[in-house]
Amino acid sequence: MTAPVFEEYEPAADCGCAGCARQRRTAAVLPVRYGGHPAAHGARRALVLVTAAGVVLSCGAAQAAATAAAAGRGSRADAAADLQPDTPQGAVGPLAGGGASGPPASTTTAVRATTRDAIMSRAEKWASARVPYSMTAYWSDGYRQDCSGFVSMAWDLGGNEWTGSLAGFGTKIARADLQPGDILLFHDPADPAGGSHVTIFGGWTDSTRTHYLAYEQTRPHTRKATTPMAYWSNSSQYVAYRYKGLSGQAGGSGSATSFPGAGKFGPGNDNAFVTQLGKLLIAQGGKRFYPVGAGPRWTDADRRATQAFQLAQGWKGEEADGIPGPDTWELLVKGTGREIPAATGGGANGAPAFPGQSLFRPGRSSGHVQRLGAQLVEKGYGKHYAQGPDRRWTEADRRNVEAFQSAQGWRGRAADGYPGPETWRRLFV
Repeated sequence: MTAPVFEEYEPAADCGCAGCARQRRTAAVLPVRYGGHPAAHGARRALVLVTAAGVVLSCGAAQAAATAAAAGRGSRADAAADLQPDTPQGAVGPLAGGGASGPPASTTTAVRATTRDAIMSRAEKWASARVPYSMTAYWSDGYRQDCSGFVSMAWDLGGNEWTGSLAGFGTKIARADLQPGDILLFHDPADPAGGSHVTIFGGWTDSTRTHYLAYEQTRPHTRKATTPMAYWSNSSQYVAYRYKGLSGQAGGSGSATSFPGAGKFGPGNDNAFVTQLGKLLIAQGGKRFYPVGAGPRWTDADRRATQAFQLAQGWKGEEADGIPGPDTWELLVKGTGREIPAATGGGANGAPAFPGQSLFRPGRSSGHVQRLGAQLVEKGYGKHYAQGPDRRWTEADRRNVEAFQSAQGWRGRAADGYPGPETWRRLFV
């Protein structure tokens, strides 16, 4: 059956995915009596008052205002970190430190060829390692651990640049033309060391193109998070640039970025695109579906993992049929979709992982069928069993499942008596 999406997700405090970031922003603007965070309200109120007074906020000034508001209410001092990261930066210099004491007048580092895939792979590596922010420290690859050092690393520049020199390695483009690996740069000549910032564009996160996945180096560590276009502050002054040494590649991550067509997927297919799909799904939290890793032959693991990813986006019906379409492929390749939720362990506080719809069909027999039946009886939906559930799937199992689904308010195909992930979760949680 197609599982209606009624799940609620608790956004993790440090999760950079689009869903968690969107929920954190929503919570920040809710009234406190409805679940909004008091620290966030204090920070926003402070920013509004300062702006009304006509004061231009630099990164440090905004952070100070937010900290004061939060401290006055006994809340977290970093409540406004997402609004105005404090990102001072070091000067131009060679790898691993040393070099110039101030920014040079012109760019001297050569432009080296690279690809979008390589840029995003390097950015992802720092994001995964959660490289600590520092304007004086250098990571193991030799790049300075601040915002401009991060872009220098991702663009594979020969040295550590700063926001005043990065534009020399790129070509100015329109924001509408942004693709993964491009940057959004704000250089403030009035406060170049503390008031400037740069992020790497990771892809659009909504159809209106008002938010994007930003890869950036900021306190406390490298992160990727859904961010308003172009940034939380000074948005109108950010300029989009594309690296001059970029090879002719469409964008995203993975060996192929263009959707190869639905005909490449599904039963009977055996090709490299199926392997790539599996790897992309594993990267988005679907590892549990692939006990031996991704392979070229289409299996039920590919279908289940694809469906789990589609359901995580809030899709249902034909949009979550387990076969990738252009939208599914784009989100996977760009890494901008909501990740597949982790399977929870058994017990009072979680459901066991759903074993797959194919196990609950006429003629099938397994311990999962018997476990399902026992849970139906425990929940009070076992009236169609004459002698109790066993390992063999029967019409009695189907009718009991149908009764449980109908009790959830589901109708039609959503209450056909065959359990899907949401039926399974509600039975066991």
